Amino acid sequence: MPVRTPDPEPGDNGDEREPLSTPFSGAPAGSGPNTNPAWLSEVELAEARRRLPMLYVEALPVRTDGMGAVTQVGILLRATPLGEMTRTLVSGRVRYGETVRDALFRHVENDLGPMAFPLLPPQPAPFTVAEYFPLPGVSAFHDDRQHAVSLAFVVPVTGTCEPRQDALEVTWLSPEEAASDALSAEMEGGRGTLIRLGLASVGALR
Repeated sequence: MPVRTPDPEPGDNGDEREPLSTPFSGAPAGSGPNTNPAWLSEVELAEARRRLPMLYVEALPVRTDGMGAVTQVGILLRATPLGEMTRTLVSGRVRYGETVRDALFRHVENDLGPMAFPLLPPQPAPFTVAEYFPLPGVSAFHDDRQHAVSLAFVVPVTGTCEPRQDALEVTWLSPEEAASDALSAEMEGGRGTLIRLGLASVGALR
């Protein structure tokens, strides 16, 4: 299954919402004029992708017990423009002038809702850097639209998760289920590997 990085969906204030999986479709009707000077038109975005790597953040949402051990992993279900259902992670592009922490918080809230209450340290450190290439086989990750560099984080959430935007639902799995070959086959662009790396980084794989 080809891996894609999410595309931007501008919000009311010109917000760029772009997971590594949803193709860009332009501003929604009624969204008003764009006020963000860093916002790219569809043509400009395509040109930038042809010439530059794009920076993303990706988050593996987890729930932990009282000792901090991971007990559940949240996996998103999304529909592609072709009507296919795919599994993916919280992800999206970093805006111009935005800190990585702010981008991470914004995308977790966009995908899981404002009541997810993610626990982010003052200076989050990624467990790995995933490189997505338009040509398959260069790395474990593939995005047929672009060369994307993604900072990947394990993010504990303590609140209620209600999927928003283009996420249809969030499924909570045990670490063993999340690291299974069956789930990996449903994940976009090699993200099954990303899940295993994230779980290994917090000692959740046995």
